Amino acid sequence: MPKPELLVPVGNVENFYAALEGGADAIYFGLKQFNARERAVNFNHSQVPVLIEKAHEKNCKAFITLNTVIKNTEIPELIDVLHFLNEIKPDAVIVQDWGTYQIIKSHFNELTVHASTQMANHNSVGANYSKKKGFERVIMARELTFDELDETKKQSGVEVETFVHGALCYSFSGMCHFSSYLGGQGANRGMCKQPCRRLFDHTDKPKYVFSLNDNQQIDIIPKLVASGIDSLKIEGRLKSADYVYRVTRAYRMVIDNADTMDEAKKLLANDMGRDKTTYFLGGNLDGAISGSPNTGLPLGKIKNVTSTGFVLTTQQTLETGFRMRVRSVKTDLQTNIKLRNFSKAQQTYTIEAEGNFKVGDPVFLAAMPEKKFPSKLPEYKEQLQLKLHGKKRKKIFKTLDFENTKQAPKLYARIDSLAWMKKMRIESIDFLILNLSRSEWDEFMPDAPFVQKHKHRFIPELPHFIPENRIAFYRDLTAKLHSKGFETFSLSHLSQKELLPETAKFITNENVYAYNDSATLVYTREKANAYTYPIENDMENLYSMRNKQGIVPVYFYPKLFISRMPVSVSNNESFSDDMEANYQKTVRDGITFITPEHPVSMLQYVSQMKEKGFSRFLIDFSFRQPSKNVFQTIVKRYASSQQVQPSTNFNFKRTLK
Repeated sequence: MPKPELLVPVGNVENFYAALEGGADAIYFGLKQFNARERAVNFNHSQVPVLIEKAHEKNCKAFITLNTVIKNTEIPELIDVLHFLNEIKPDAVIVQDWGTYQIIKSHFNELTVHASTQMANHNSVGANYSKKKGFERVIMARELTFDELDETKKQSGVEVETFVHGALCYSFSGMCHFSSYLGGQGANRGMCKQPCRRLFDHTDKPKYVFSLNDNQQIDIIPKLVASGIDSLKIEGRLKSADYVYRVTRAYRMVIDNADTMDEAKKLLANDMGRDKTTYFLGGNLDGAISGSPNTGLPLGKIKNVTSTGFVLTTQQTLETGFRMRVRSVKTDLQTNIKLRNFSKAQQTYTIEAEGNFKVGDPVFLAAMPEKKFPSKLPEYKEQLQLKLHGKKRKKIFKTLDFENTKQAPKLYARIDSLAWMKKMRIESIDFLILNLSRSEWDEFMPDAPFVQKHKHRFIPELPHFIPENRIAFYRDLTAKLHSKGFETFSLSHLSQKELLPETAKFITNENVYAYNDSATLVYTREKANAYTYPIENDMENLYSMRNKQGIVPVYFYPKLFISRMPVSVSNNESFSDDMEANYQKTVRDGITFITPEHPVSMLQYVSQMKEKGFSRFLIDFSFRQPSKNVFQTIVKRYASSQQVQPSTNFNFKRTLK
């Protein structure tokens, strides 16, 4: 049986050499832009060809990450990046945005494309659809069980990749809006501020409610090898070279020889991460939530602050070259230190370092380098053409042109409970999206006279996450509803079109991201009747769209976290963060949703949006108690383009970074 590829993260030059020496079969790394780890050092254009050349000398593949969503105004820069990559030929490009995919497939089709875990593929339907669209590999969601991953591999004809080690996000990758909501620094833009690592009020005292321990699947590597999974991925482009070398060696040993398991575990014991969990893949969620967000070995707390650093007493022997991390108790910010100048008296160290240190700040050991790795690459001698020729660029842009036809305004509403049906005047809206739980779909009566009278307005919606054993349920549901006269369905993942009857129509919801005209071109070619713009969009990006036929969400409670991982908060499921902002937890069909206390409202901009050429709008009543007064008030405010208070406008008036 062939061995799976061992895929290793590379965030800087030292990590690159550590990965090669540790035994990587492939590496993945980012450029300075458009990658999901903007905080990593990453690589400039002159370094990338050298990395690829050096990797190939060691029979190691090199993958480039372009795994962020692309704003419409960034398309020119993206085209230049893709032109550059097409010239240097990496082994694959890892993408999230359907717009990036479209430009590659239409204009740079010599590039091999992998579907990032940010694309949220989580079953064999998604994997097979990706193959149909020309992806060579699908990186599956981290939240799958072994049986689900194994079945996906058996049922799909595409390469399957899974994460086996490293940090975990609380939310499904590609579905987190918490960081963006707090300050415009979007997780889907590679700028996550890690809100899941923050303290939240939990009954009597704050706790790290959402901070997950680190993923470690070393014990099931033999099972993964036997299952035929194509690639085993280590997370950590922000980690040290010592981490990359140590973890790569450990997994290399076990992939090659399962009898080395004990030796490999000893290596992993000093990876300087958090405590470990086998999570869904290993079949044990107990202890998955961490008591602390910190990585590294705790050394103690700062005893005194000096003019040149601080004093620390610790039982751990420290040596020159060790890396430490100091976390500010007051600000929660971290300072990284490479230990160079220090003095020692018994177990007390006086350390020279720059930083705003305070007595009581905890200190962690981040790395104990076993060996040194080069920090520089040879120079690349050839001349690189970094920008695409003007005529070719214009040709690509011409394919994104769109002629908008003036349409009468259409109002979509979404409900998440059948109880809303008695509270609303359906004639006041054009379409009603039904986002119901499985139990409510069982209760739904499509033959009821009221439903049949208005069936042209109803749009059943498929959920964000459909596990492998629920595919048949939703395929049967859509067939049943279509046979009762329901023509159009709303999709939370583009691959869900494969679950619909052949003659059914569909729209895509805000989870199928439409940040740019290139992405909308994909949805149009896939014959979507409509698509929905993202909830974290800003005004500048929305108004820059040439294709203005999408649905604009103008009232909603944003889903900040969407997670399969259960958590415990207060008895009434309400809680607050360390800035005293309030949130609500809702669990439905095994998925946890975290929403803010107040809705997002752009109702006051509806008239302006209409003047800009937009004609389709969405009011989402999900996560609200069904109320006739609420329904009437929101619809009236939409009609008169008036604000609703209390509310926020998310990123609409500020920039999505």
